[in-house]
Amino acid sequence: MSPIVRVSNLDKYFGRLHVLKDLSFEVAPAEVICIIGPSGSGKSTLLRSLNFLETPDRGSVEVDGVKVEAQGSGSDYRQKIHDLRLRTGMVFQSFNLFPHMTTVENVMEGPVTVKGMSKAEAEKLAMHHLEKVRMAVKRDEYPSRLSGGQQQRVAIARALAMQPKVMLFDEPTSALDPELIGEVLEVMQQLVVEGMTMITVTHEMGFAREFAHRIIYMDEGRFAEIAPPNELFNNPKDPRTRTFLSAFTRLERRD
Repeated sequence: MSPIVRVSNLDKYFGRLHVLKDLSFEVAPAEVICIIGPSGSGKSTLLRSLNFLETPDRGSVEVDGVKVEAQGSGSDYRQKIHDLRLRTGMVFQSFNLFPHMTTVENVMEGPVTVKGMSKAEAEKLAMHHLEKVRMAVKRDEYPSRLSGGQQQRVAIARALAMQPKVMLFDEPTSALDPELIGEVLEVMQQLVVEGMTMITVTHEMGFAREFAHRIIYMDEGRFAEIAPPNELFNNPKDPRTRTFLSAFTRLERRD
């Protein structure tokens, strides 16, 4: 089966700081990749580069047959980025819902404005995805009336309403109180069961251990180790991975 995501020789600089260093990997359809590593290792920058929210300085990204090279220009190049983004749904740490729109309006907005869908069709689609994340009952509430976990579930529904081929999650539970994390992880687990291709930056080691097909450990802009969960957690090869995981184990025991 051909990969649905191909990343080739990706480099990214912020000024003189070399953040991503010649990264290449592929993702199969329905595969779940979890990216872990210390803060500042380039995880979120990598994720944002996959849909060109950050423009790489070198390399290419291909999603579902749409390939975009770094540092292009012109209308054709902008159209390719647009097509790439239509194939990727993004869920951020912060929920980024429109505060002046209700829950259902937030989810409808993308299909109407980007895809030109009629409001009636978009509302039907929005309600389908709100039901999937168990937020249909809150369809007419504004974001200020929702908990953080509820807002993040709406954000997931909003991304799904664009019918992406790949979902990108950038630490989707990091802004949530501990008691709200589980409800977001449940939605993500259901997407895994349904066969959604997912690339997730996360500190939720339980989710990574149970649901990832492969885990990437990043350090200083490079892939230090890529392995299935059992192999990475039980017998990490790279000393940096061992140090990182042992620190997490100490924190879990302390809790």
